[in-house]
Amino acid sequence: MTTIAILGAGRVGTNLARKLSAAGHHVTLGARNPASASAPHPAVAVADQRTAARTAEVVINATPGHTSLELLAGLRPELAGKVLVDVSNATHDAADGLPGELCHPGGSLAELLQAALPDTHVVKTLNTMLFTVMTAPESLATPPTAYLSGDDPDAKRTVTGLLGDLGWQPGWIEDLGGIATARATEAMILVVPHLLRRDGFRPFAVSLAR
Repeated sequence: MTTIAILGAGRVGTNLARKLSAAGHHVTLGARNPASASAPHPAVAVADQRTAARTAEVVINATPGHTSLELLAGLRPELAGKVLVDVSNATHDAADGLPGELCHPGGSLAELLQAALPDTHVVKTLNTMLFTVMTAPESLATPPTAYLSGDDPDAKRTVTGLLGDLGWQPGWIEDLGGIATARATEAMILVVPHLLRRDGFRPFAVSLAR
């Protein structure tokens, strides 16, 4: 069992909290306003984000990507020595509210997080799919891909184990290498708004076929 904090109480965070708690992990949902957040599973605790981060072994960033850097940089002491799993995408909204341009073209949010949090092991994953696929990869007709980017091998092994608890088979996980490779998977978000405008919120993943 791992003690996990999930920062962000929206659809992504609550979806991950529900599945990881059901898998036997001790999960705390870190909300900006804990009084107005509801636990998605009876075993999931709710706390403010700083408390959640301080008391966890692994922290998952499910906050809006365009605000993540400032938020998490402010939690540097709480995140020191821990694995930070970044599943967000940092974009500016288009006119219709869907993801638009990248906030960090030529780089990535994950790289900036690692630079801002040198004592934390940042791993990027699960940002190339609809949020429902994160916890139900078997729901797609074609096996999806979960990409991994991170500089620390032990941190990536920890995250690979958590992906298994979410239903990801080993053959569906693609380790791309260091954290700099996250700029490639973060750029994949640029195809997503076109899919959503055409198909709505139909489950999908941007995957590797061999």
